[in-house]
Amino acid sequence: MTVLEVIQKSAEFLAGRGVDSPRLNAELLLAHVLGLPRMKLYLNFERALAPAELDRMRELVRRRARREPLQYILGSASFCGLELAVNPNVLVPRPETELLAEAGWQFLQTRPGVPTALDFGTGSGCLAIALAVHCSTARITALDVSADALALARANAERHGVAPRIHFIHGNDLAALPAGARFDLIVSNPPYIPSAQIATLPPEVRDFEPRVALDGGPDGLALHRKLAAQAGAFLKADGRLMVELADDQADMARALYTEHNWIVDALRPDYTQRLRILIARPRAGGWPSGRAASASGSA
Repeated sequence: MTVLEVIQKSAEFLAGRGVDSPRLNAELLLAHVLGLPRMKLYLNFERALAPAELDRMRELVRRRARREPLQYILGSASFCGLELAVNPNVLVPRPETELLAEAGWQFLQTRPGVPTALDFGTGSGCLAIALAVHCSTARITALDVSADALALARANAERHGVAPRIHFIHGNDLAALPAGARFDLIVSNPPYIPSAQIATLPPEVRDFEPRVALDGGPDGLALHRKLAAQAGAFLKADGRLMVELADDQADMARALYTEHNWIVDALRPDYTQRLRILIARPRAGGWPSGRAASASGSA
């Protein structure tokens, strides 16, 4: 079979299994098998696949047809222009989280000296790494409950040359942080899907991504409640908290953080103009020294 025939047949098969953008998926899978940039497939439509290449392609297409995320199959995902390794221990980074990262590094760039940031629930390390890459003076702490996620995040940081500026901590709450830790910025993409909605998610998410990084409790705000109550103890008086929300949580989240002694500076939209990023700062007076909050792997 030629490259073109494999693409066409694979796309038809994936479309029949309900996969979005089946032609694009087929091309990306074949490019991965052949070790070519996707666009070079168009220069090789008449090339015949070797039997081993065809077997490998069939295996990957079957996995995608079972709705395994394309990024897990390829082993990587793009985030803020950075190629990051991903696997089923971490969420696949989402485009809206890039907006959270951008807001974070823009704030850090305004800070004097050596700004510090905490990525609460680092997952793949996408937020921590993007902050470190775009703010070369920053020192980042990346906390996650999953040792497997931290191992992957550390490897991603090494790949992009920022591992010396990121301190990885294994722990399920803020009590795992060093005594007296204070940050200019705390960022988090916490679990925010209401528990009852997990079963309604696309198969790629529901069946393959880590539930601990998805399930936000009965109303999706369980981790936000803990962050609202406790994160201020680890933030400098003029620091910022930046967190990602579900697309229907803006009003509830604003009320929640306001009730817990925060001034909500902004609720920023995602690419579909839904309010997804909350930016807040401590009220005058701040918080007493740190208390704990549970951390789950994020993106």
